[in-house]
Amino acid sequence: METRWIIAKDVDKQLVKSLSESLGIDEKLAILLVQRGITNFDEAKDFFRPSLEHLHDPFLMKDMDKAVDRLQKAITDGEKILIYGDYDVDGTTAVALIYTYLKNLVNKKKIEFYIPDRYEEGYGISYKGIDYAANHGFGLVIVLDCGIKAVEKIDYANERGVDFIICDHHRPDEVIPRAAAVLDSKRPDCEYPYKELSGCGVGFKLVTALSMRLGRPIEEVYQLLDYVAVSIAADIVPITGENRVLAYFGLKLLNKNPRPGIEAVLRHANINRRDDNGDPDNQNALERELTISDLVFLIGPRINAAGRLEKAADSVRLLLATNYDHAEKLASSINELNVQRRELDNTITEEALQMIDADEKMRNAKSTVIFNENWHKGVIGIVASRLTDSYYRPTIVLTRSGSLITGSARSIKNFDIYDAIDSCSDILEHFGGHKYAAGLSLKPEYLQEFSERFEKYVSEHLEEGDLTPELNVDIEIDFPTITPKFVRILKQFAPFGPGNIAPVFLTRNVIDAGFSRAVGNRKHLKLSVMQQGNTENVFSGIAFQKGDLYDRIHAKEPFTMCYHVEENFWQGKTTLQLNVKDIKF
Repeated sequence: METRWIIAKDVDKQLVKSLSESLGIDEKLAILLVQRGITNFDEAKDFFRPSLEHLHDPFLMKDMDKAVDRLQKAITDGEKILIYGDYDVDGTTAVALIYTYLKNLVNKKKIEFYIPDRYEEGYGISYKGIDYAANHGFGLVIVLDCGIKAVEKIDYANERGVDFIICDHHRPDEVIPRAAAVLDSKRPDCEYPYKELSGCGVGFKLVTALSMRLGRPIEEVYQLLDYVAVSIAADIVPITGENRVLAYFGLKLLNKNPRPGIEAVLRHANINRRDDNGDPDNQNALERELTISDLVFLIGPRINAAGRLEKAADSVRLLLATNYDHAEKLASSINELNVQRRELDNTITEEALQMIDADEKMRNAKSTVIFNENWHKGVIGIVASRLTDSYYRPTIVLTRSGSLITGSARSIKNFDIYDAIDSCSDILEHFGGHKYAAGLSLKPEYLQEFSERFEKYVSEHLEEGDLTPELNVDIEIDFPTITPKFVRILKQFAPFGPGNIAPVFLTRNVIDAGFSRAVGNRKHLKLSVMQQGNTENVFSGIAFQKGDLYDRIHAKEPFTMCYHVEENFWQGKTTLQLNVKDIKF
């Protein structure tokens, strides 16, 4: 599929010159800062040196005072507290965070966690979960990463005498549940300054507020930021503002001294502790620095695997483990589930691609709505993402779940899939999510109508050009620009993610330096490249899914390429590598 390159617009040259001089950096780097809204020395200082002092007062969040009052009362009165979370990474890290903090304040027999079964109970607060709380004497339930739409279920919980504190970050409906407190900065009546916290981030705000009320050391709360960083990465929330601070310090914790559960997961991903040579400052550090990408691709899928195929409670136990041997057993079991998950999603993706290829109507549609009652519910979200990558259009993958059809939706740039699903809400049983990812369920008799109405909505709200993938290019440079100092400063732009994507560079007149080759069954390219007329600056690169271009590159045909500048760790060595996103001859 052809990709359209969108070159960033020029920025104010005088502003760039001034910023470059005040910071003592290359003007190309100053351009990248201005593109990110950073226009002076103080803003650059805040960007390059995130501070925990930049975090907002948690009591600015609507209902936070109510939440802390109710939680403090439960602690003082010795009530049993149930910590209830969604089965994905955001939910399980949030549960682990709250549990870890509260276990130091209350008798361990007074707190317990509960993760709903994806297959028996479905997403969010369940009647079974409410009954469990009521029947086992829990007076208070703290629910994380779900609950904002559970109006009827919270009414039922109130009837059964169970109070709920909801900590969610999804978009609410017009009616807010009548819980003891509802923490969600996306509430229209919430004036909290930052709207993009993860579910775990909202939980972090709750324990921060409780810590402030109790006068406890704030460092106890900051020691939980590793959980928040994993949730931010895995839930693909913007890494801007407050999330950037939380992710920055969470990564520091993960790199310096990962919890036993995280370390065990990392070992299964072949990342180990560094050989410290007796240096006490480095005795717990990892052999290479973890990035947001590592959390997304190495840690997140493994933590998710338990909830996708079996019981997500094992993921919470892994995150809570204090003994490495225990953590290793859990991580090993979860890693095996992740292997099964990968095989399942590869098989289902292949089946789905064949179904689309064989159906002319589906091939020509603006959206993909695809159903197979035998597909595994736990991986349809991943399959939806893969189909979106392949066909680049809003995609919903559906399967049978009991008497209902359930699905996962994924979107493309500039299209709000939540709004599209909302337009069909009258024929849906449940739905919820974000602009780019959502979940839904409906009765089988409405499947055809839903597919047609969803396609109609997409057709009316998308232009033909929107269905062509775009690659946003930050800046054009020549290879000599990529000096050690340039790379050192560029690293400080991290953590990268939505809202602060790693810069994409464009370089023209690139040719093979003589050592490029096709790898991975000729699917990918391992590049060795230079610019015409410049033999001094030769760079290694990797271009995934570009193996079909090898013959032209090997023939030294000049090309233009877009890429990230990054570090590659291999066999104990860290080297500079260009991660090539696209090539045009």
